[in-house]
Amino acid sequence: MKEIIKTNLAPEAVGTYSQGVKFNGVYYFSGQIGINPETNVMSESFDEQLAQIMKNIDGLLKSQNLTRENILKTTIFLQDLGDFDKVNKTYIEYFSEPYPARSCVQAAALPKGALVEIEVIAG
Repeated sequence: MKEIIKTNLAPEAVGTYSQGVKFNGVYYFSGQIGINPETNVMSESFDEQLAQIMKNIDGLLKSQNLTRENILKTTIFLQDLGDFDKVNKTYIEYFSEPYPARSCVQAAALPKGALVEIEVIAG
């Protein structure tokens, strides 16, 4: 049976989806953009959006008594693949080895004009 995840520690869904779903002990979290859940505002800066996304992911994890170490896989969507090195730098600060599996793609457009979006799967 699946369990729907809803928390105020991350932004509310901006569409017809859940913040996350737990199924068979695996947590599938929806993509996070750089919206601050307290102000509902998103910076125009890539670096600030990325920092807020990491805080949002931490909030989702915390809501389920998980930590970054529980992350199995991330998928990163970049408006500009030229920002790939910035993501790698943040990964080094955010994760420790062994790193989770990861995919990264360039997207023509992201919700709310975001420059980056990250979704995670945790177990």
